[in-house]
Amino acid sequence: MGVDYYSILQLNRSATDADIKRHFRKLGLKFHPQKNPDDQEAADKFKQVAEAYDVLSDPRKRATYDQFGEEGLKNGVPPGSGHAGAWTQGYTFHGNCDKVFRDFFGGDNPFQEFYDRVDGDLSMGFGGLQGRGSKKQDPPIERDLYLSLEEVFHGCTKKMKISRRVMNEDGHTSSIRDKILTITVKKGWKPGTRITFPEEGDQGPNNVPADIVFIVKDKPHPSFRREGINLIHTAKVPLGKALTGWTVDIHTLDERILHIPINDIIKPGYKKVVPEEGMPISSNPSEKGDLIIEFDIVFPSALPPQGKNLIKAALLHQN
Repeated sequence: MGVDYYSILQLNRSATDADIKRHFRKLGLKFHPQKNPDDQEAADKFKQVAEAYDVLSDPRKRATYDQFGEEGLKNGVPPGSGHAGAWTQGYTFHGNCDKVFRDFFGGDNPFQEFYDRVDGDLSMGFGGLQGRGSKKQDPPIERDLYLSLEEVFHGCTKKMKISRRVMNEDGHTSSIRDKILTITVKKGWKPGTRITFPEEGDQGPNNVPADIVFIVKDKPHPSFRREGINLIHTAKVPLGKALTGWTVDIHTLDERILHIPINDIIKPGYKKVVPEEGMPISSNPSEKGDLIIEFDIVFPSALPPQGKNLIKAALLHQN
């Protein structure tokens, strides 16, 4: 009756390519000589599994085997058999089970350490590998999340599209797919806040996907910058108004207009603090920091003579 390659891989004849790969992966790992030292029965099964995979994973060999059986596969299909695309030469398994195993796993061979030899000896046995336990996780992938001050003031929802490598159902191949990650931005999040999506990085057969971490950063704002929970606004004030009084009009992040009277003389370095008009405190958004107004005093580029005399007269009492 001949060798039943499907039975060796614990499959039926309707098996898909993905089924063949999945079963070879499972049985190849189970009967690998490094896992079964000095076990001739396991070594024989490993060879059978490798040969079965070598045949069934090749469409032309599998087609010949399905129609003509082991005898037709190994003796060759005679001309005029009427089977288009069939294997026409006799097939002989090359016998290198290790090569089949390596070719299947490629650079991600879970037994790679078995082939890294030190002074002619294996650097680590199978037991040593199993002793190390689970797969290693890739380092975190960090991305900047730029938010406007309005978004942080009010809170918002951000949709972030990522592209990552995902393992296919066969457990061996992979493809690039997009995914949308949803970030619920809380009121008052400070720069440097980290939002972690566990294991959303590239997948692989022998790794734990990396965490993806978004790090909050402030977008530049035309009217404010923030320091901690406080908002800083710089107002330009003409010298005359700096000396005589002024009202600063400020459009807030929640679309109000504040009219802040300045009755003090505005000196270099002078600041006006408006309580509770800053950023929400993330732990208690009903509370806010302060609004701090800094001033940029604008000096005139020139003065007419009578203007100078008026200023001298007004400031004589300072001398």
